[in-house]
Amino acid sequence: MATNEQLIEWCAGVGYRFHNPQLLRQALTHRSYAAEAGGRGHPHNERLEFLGDAVLDLAVGELLYRQYPKMREGELSRRRAALVNEAHLARMARRLGLDNLLLLGRGEAQSGGRDKPSILSDAFEALLGAVYLDGGCQAALDLLGELFDPWVVNQAGPEDSDAKTALQEILQERHGAAPGYRLVDEEGPAHDKRFTVEVDFRGQVMGQGRARSKKEAEQAAARAALATLVNR
Repeated sequence: MATNEQLIEWCAGVGYRFHNPQLLRQALTHRSYAAEAGGRGHPHNERLEFLGDAVLDLAVGELLYRQYPKMREGELSRRRAALVNEAHLARMARRLGLDNLLLLGRGEAQSGGRDKPSILSDAFEALLGAVYLDGGCQAALDLLGELFDPWVVNQAGPEDSDAKTALQEILQERHGAAPGYRLVDEEGPAHDKRFTVEVDFRGQVMGQGRARSKKEAEQAAARAALATLVNR
């Protein structure tokens, strides 16, 4: 287990130096660890995750609003959804090294909790909530600006390049199964075909995509499915 000083130095390397190390430690504490350490009275990160979720939506929304002054509301919402969905936040948590710092109960750790997208994304949001409480709104916005700027500037969006992987990670983690893809329509001449693909999970269509190739249509279908999951 890292000391408070080590945690503060790690977070300073990320872009923020905590005044209250207990807030940072709480952000890294999963409820399974808290239950083993002392039950209901022991703090864990769920309340901080709730707060961080709101900070995240505000910060990413502002970044997109300023980066794309002519973009319509619907497209801004789609891009924000891609930036703040579970799979992308889990990847960002891994890049920061949160997976190695998480405090998990023995059972959760043995069952692969450090690799679960839900736990990692919640910890990332809890960290933001802790920064907000420790340093105020501007500190949280500044940190998020540094972390998300490369993704905001990238017009393709984080999930556009590999939405299929992101969708599979979420469904595997939540339900222990992967989605399937099927070609439902193919039209146009050989030199200019259009393919329509549906993504299916346990007998239900989650999304549909249309593109010039089957692979692109599958990615489009996966993006549609991700948007559906985010809005649930």
